[in-house]
Amino acid sequence: MDPLIRKIRPHLLAWLRRSRSGQISFIRRFSYQDVRKATDGFRRILYSDSDGTAFKAKFQDGAIAFVKEIKHISQHKHIFYREAQLLGRLNHRHLLALKGFSVGRKRLLIFDNIENGSLKEHLNDPLKTPLNWKTRLRIATGVAAALEYLLIFSNPPMYHVSISSSNIMLDENFTAKLSNIGFVSSVENVTTPTPHASCTTDCMAQSCGKLIYELGVLILELVTGQSSEKGSADLVQWVRGSCFRSSMLRMIDPDLGNSYDSRELQKLLAVARLCINSGNYPKFSILQVFRYLQKS
Repeated sequence: MDPLIRKIRPHLLAWLRRSRSGQISFIRRFSYQDVRKATDGFRRILYSDSDGTAFKAKFQDGAIAFVKEIKHISQHKHIFYREAQLLGRLNHRHLLALKGFSVGRKRLLIFDNIENGSLKEHLNDPLKTPLNWKTRLRIATGVAAALEYLLIFSNPPMYHVSISSSNIMLDENFTAKLSNIGFVSSVENVTTPTPHASCTTDCMAQSCGKLIYELGVLILELVTGQSSEKGSADLVQWVRGSCFRSSMLRMIDPDLGNSYDSRELQKLLAVARLCINSGNYPKFSILQVFRYLQKS
């Protein structure tokens, strides 16, 4: 054995043991009290779902961050550490970048600052400046690009992904950032998890069908300005109905006025309709959806 390798081998093995035992060497550990104070006692809620609650945090040094509580592994610290390690390795322009973590009464992940809040705010808050047509197209394509990366190119593959206007964040350039992602779906499946979303380029799995459906609903939100959380059933019924084409122009978000390309609109709604009618076992993959949106 090379003398240099022999010399540093014990240190490498010690580091590896620490890494496997749950220590995180490449992302920052935030003080729980600092995070609590930055979120005003966890009262600055951005959204809440079955996976946990997301908060806006403003630290004493002026830094603003997006904080996500991880509920489904709250009692298993070592699993939370593993998830943080894996999330810290992700690198894509349409994913929130992980800055650090915090452990206390809650298990918390701290992500980059998102200057323009959530997509839901911009579609539903009358005080927000309406998103223009090109921005909406970029958001749809960006979310599809994030899914392509997570489901096809991420190693290991993702085991939990969820799409809604609440968990899509917008940076200073209104670039879409997907925030609700994870590697383990439940504490019971830690050793041999059953993938929620593990794809190949020709993925036709039921788990992918759910995501393709959610992407279709999101596209309808972008086009109509209506919230899927309040009226997704109505939106889905409309896009599946026989009067879809004749009522298309009446459903466009009034905030858009006439500042949209009618051919792009028809293509985007065609994608939404295909996604929503795809069922549990879609006839096309996330990769195909992304490529089609790129051409729209």
